[in-house]
Amino acid sequence: MVPAAGLREASAACAEGVAAPAAAASAAARTVRRGAELVMVVVPQSDAYEWVRRVGPGPRAGTGGSAVAQLFPFPARFGRHREARRPTNMGVDHWRAREPGPRTYAGAMDRDLTSLAARLRALPPSCGPVRLIAVDGHAGSGKSTFAGRLAGALGDAPVVHTDDLATHDELFAWSGRFADQILRPLSRGGTARYGVYDWVRGEFTEERALAPAPLVLVEGVGAGRRALRPYLAALLWMELASEHSWARGRLRDGPGLSTFWSGWIPAERAHFAADPSRPYADFLVHQKQVGYEVLMGPPEAP
Repeated sequence: MVPAAGLREASAACAEGVAAPAAAASAAARTVRRGAELVMVVVPQSDAYEWVRRVGPGPRAGTGGSAVAQLFPFPARFGRHREARRPTNMGVDHWRAREPGPRTYAGAMDRDLTSLAARLRALPPSCGPVRLIAVDGHAGSGKSTFAGRLAGALGDAPVVHTDDLATHDELFAWSGRFADQILRPLSRGGTARYGVYDWVRGEFTEERALAPAPLVLVEGVGAGRRALRPYLAALLWMELASEHSWARGRLRDGPGLSTFWSGWIPAERAHFAADPSRPYADFLVHQKQVGYEVLMGPPEAP
């Protein structure tokens, strides 16, 4: 991370429209002009996050106000799949001048997920007042366990499991239910109420309420699908190969569900072939023996 003194001097230099001073020796910096804006990108060499400096006019253009500068740590590719649908509202310029070199962020071995939780809390709301965070990955990759631990790090944030909305006949065709029962109420700031499918009885047997909490996690295979991405503040992908994930899932569920898995695997393959999530992930999560390693998402989306 860039020393605080170096950041202060870089900030002052940027406010004057000049390059970063030598005191910020641990960061690579340059200024870039985009239209009427002067953007200074300070890239900590030990951190995958770019420190993006945006300099604009005063409080109101033409009033003679002094230049204002805002500084915020932001992943270089964050918000890529959201740029076209809404402007930023944090004073952060989502435009990136370059991709970072290392793809891990500082403290990537996030044993208690506090670093990741802090970054997610800092995001702007994405669905009404809610920051909707998707945890996607292959069946058996550890999504439910990770989502539970992340929810705890976020102060017991509510978790929606997509298995509650899927059915035997519609393993992946639950986008309509999710939109009607969850996205629309939350986007209006209201409480969502959605049906919970009973996989033993084969029917929806209860209704669950979901308040518009500041952060809500959505966990399940296909949670980062095309229909949901416009409403997501962030997409996390559990980085475990499909064959390894499915082997873990089969071992977990036992031989009694072997028939189910025989139908699930081709259905999952077909879903991700038509609607992949991983290329759009903001973070790739690796489960380790102790804790998780969190990497930046793929450098380019299709």
